Amino acid sequence: MCPAPRSEAAAANVVVIGAGHAGAATAEALRAMGHTGPLTLVGDEPAPPYQRPPLSKEHLGPADAEPLPLRGPQFFADQQIELCTGVTATMIDRTGRRVHLSDGRALPYDHLVLACGAANRSLPVPGCDLGGVHSLRTLADAEAVRAAMAGCDSALVVGAGFIGLEFAAAARKRGIPVTVVEAAERPLARALSAEMAEHIAEAHRSTGVDLRLGTGVAAFLDSNGKGKGSDNSTGTGRVRGAIGTDGAEYTADLVLVGIGVVPRDELAAQAGLAVDNGIVVDEHLRTSDPDIYAIGDCASFPHAFTGARTRLESVQNATDQARHVAAAILGREDPGGYRELPWFWSHQGQLKLQIAGLRLPGDRAFVLGDRAEGRFSVCCYRGERLVAVESLNRPADHMAARKLLAQGRSPAPEQLADPDFSLKGFARALAPTP
Repeated sequence: MCPAPRSEAAAANVVVIGAGHAGAATAEALRAMGHTGPLTLVGDEPAPPYQRPPLSKEHLGPADAEPLPLRGPQFFADQQIELCTGVTATMIDRTGRRVHLSDGRALPYDHLVLACGAANRSLPVPGCDLGGVHSLRTLADAEAVRAAMAGCDSALVVGAGFIGLEFAAAARKRGIPVTVVEAAERPLARALSAEMAEHIAEAHRSTGVDLRLGTGVAAFLDSNGKGKGSDNSTGTGRVRGAIGTDGAEYTADLVLVGIGVVPRDELAAQAGLAVDNGIVVDEHLRTSDPDIYAIGDCASFPHAFTGARTRLESVQNATDQARHVAAAILGREDPGGYRELPWFWSHQGQLKLQIAGLRLPGDRAFVLGDRAEGRFSVCCYRGERLVAVESLNRPADHMAARKLLAQGRSPAPEQLADPDFSLKGFARALAPTP
């Protein structure tokens, strides 16, 4: 059992800004670990905390879908967590230890946790404000996209990242013709090895997705006949397609822009906290103000596995960092800092992709399994050390990889060439005998 928190720590007034996965998990962890003081969770969306991953997958189906709540309707009240929805934090008064909200309130705090998340990166080209041009991050975004899909004749996706490809798979499942344009030479270029990315591209093309690599969008076309770059100040223009950077014209009445996100660090910057592609924190997730923490998509932290400053966008990282910060607030800080293994997943139709660890450019890749069957893993090595495993439709490999990477254990690269080798078997052989 964890030791009881010191009485003053347990009674501290904690305010959490951001009611997504990271913020909600922080509030939950604090109560589970014995915090009894005032606890306020502030979210700028009107809905109670909900699960974001389904928004680009199951939520886009033809049937009406309700958001999946992170916790039951009575959870926050039962845990005496004051949940403030539909309000925005506008200013942090570090001297007075208060957070000012858009509804005029000022919340005092002893500890402040910034779980502000990220915002979709905009595409500043002519016609980007036309009706029918969407992004996808919030529940409101997902509902608008799903409504647009109901009458859609053709869709264009800008960006072959996780959100773009998940949407493309959902659209093809509904029979919508889909074109995906990606400026890089392969999909998911930052996240995946070339070996896995090439297979993902082939798999999407086999379902009818028109995947165009090495091209982007120069302008969107207006359905009212004004052409590209027209003035949409009247709000009447709707998209009818796009001109690619390759000069090609793409027809679409629904466009999804998924070209990445930017951290929401403006509140921290206004308060004089250090920011650099996110809110800068130390290995304990503290900002430059020791009473303020930052976690989740908005936090830039020194990663124990790469040695580099990193900003991760994943549910795993959000919830693990939330638990770490809750323990720190209650006086049970891990002296080694935040060291959890990162892992990710993406479901794109029949493609169940799972990633453990973090690869870097230059890591060597070895394929384990048969690509032709669509069930294989790519093991990424830095020198002789296994640093990441990408698994497609092989969940046993993923679970074994998480154990091995967390323990710092690696099969030799040449072992992977043995047709009888399995990560699961290798991990089991290393397990201590009870």
